[in-house]
Amino acid sequence: MSEDGTATGGTDRRVRVVLVDDHRMFRAGVQAEIGETGRTGVEVVGEAADVDQAVTVITATRPEVVLLDVHLPGGGGVEVLRRCAPLMAAAEQPVRFLALSVSDAAEDVIGVIRGGARGYVTKTITGTDLVDSIFRVQDGDAVFSPRLAGFVLDAFASTDAPPVDEDLDRLTQREREVLRLIARGYAYKEIAKQLFISVKTVESHVSAVLRKLQLSNRHELTRWATARRLV
Repeated sequence: MSEDGTATGGTDRRVRVVLVDDHRMFRAGVQAEIGETGRTGVEVVGEAADVDQAVTVITATRPEVVLLDVHLPGGGGVEVLRRCAPLMAAAEQPVRFLALSVSDAAEDVIGVIRGGARGYVTKTITGTDLVDSIFRVQDGDAVFSPRLAGFVLDAFASTDAPPVDEDLDRLTQREREVLRLIARGYAYKEIAKQLFISVKTVESHVSAVLRKLQLSNRHELTRWATARRLV
């Protein structure tokens, strides 16, 4: 892989990719970054914004690699993996999945890997590294952002099932994302930019989290999240 993101070995090699993410602007950004096929070797053959769309597009296009967001309307990335299991298991031209998410939470990483994804990278990845990761997944390699590999090793080395946290289970995936960012000290505007949502939506999620957890303010949220090692 060259420094400008050109696929190794020139432009002869190709990989067909589907983008699955519920934020249109993010999909457009990824398409602009990696989708110039003559330069990168990546051909974006479809996009989807929720679980049902994803399954339909993936089934119709049979890409080599799917870039899959973890948190999607309709059941999340794990549901896409479940419904696409026959495509992943195909003897010829299996569809492989690479999770691409803003979340770096252990339970998100472990969930999609258990579901069959070949790797997990965060949205801080550069375009060049993302292209490289896509080709590696196409080859059957497992690819992770550096600190995430440890989560997977620890999870599969342990025979103990993780304990159920009923309080955490009350929160939606998006509320968990907002909670973690609040606990890390992000301002509402920073969270909105990070998650590609409005400040008003962030405020709505924070209010819902406070109500569900019966907490009063962001300082209590931070203590709650820290006690559960969610930060």
